[in-house]
Amino acid sequence: MLALENFYRQVQTERMQGIPLLNAALCVEAVGFEWGADAEDPVAEGVLITPWFMSLVRLPAQALPHGNQVGRSFVRDFGSERFDFIGAHDPAIGYHETCGLFSPMGEFTTQALALETAQAALALTRPAPAAAPAASEPVPARRAFLLGRGAGARA
Repeated sequence: MLALENFYRQVQTERMQGIPLLNAALCVEAVGFEWGADAEDPVAEGVLITPWFMSLVRLPAQALPHGNQVGRSFVRDFGSERFDFIGAHDPAIGYHETCGLFSPMGEFTTQALALETAQAALALTRPAPAAAPAASEPVPARRAFLLGRGAGARA
């Protein structure tokens, strides 16, 4: 996700300077990116924090052309939920899709608070790992049970 972070850092320094909605307490950070379930077209999914927005992001494994999908809305699976994503493209990172969570970011007083919020959003969208089944005592054989022997006794 380094390319994604580097791209948005460049956007911040080259295109966003002097814009009042920038929150000086925040920096660009990619949070919790994992590969989505679609193995045919692998997409990394996570949250992107910037000083001007926080969004869910879907970033294909390969930098892809935009395919006339920039600005179009798509309903996509993200973890266990479905959200409306907007197509975006830049030659530096290729086609990707975003779903806005917060903008502007003025309510976030620290990067730690923004990070905590991003992690909480991901926790709500990603199902918890299934718990391992509890170990149960072995069921005694019917003959041992009828003869009054426990599960550990020999027949």
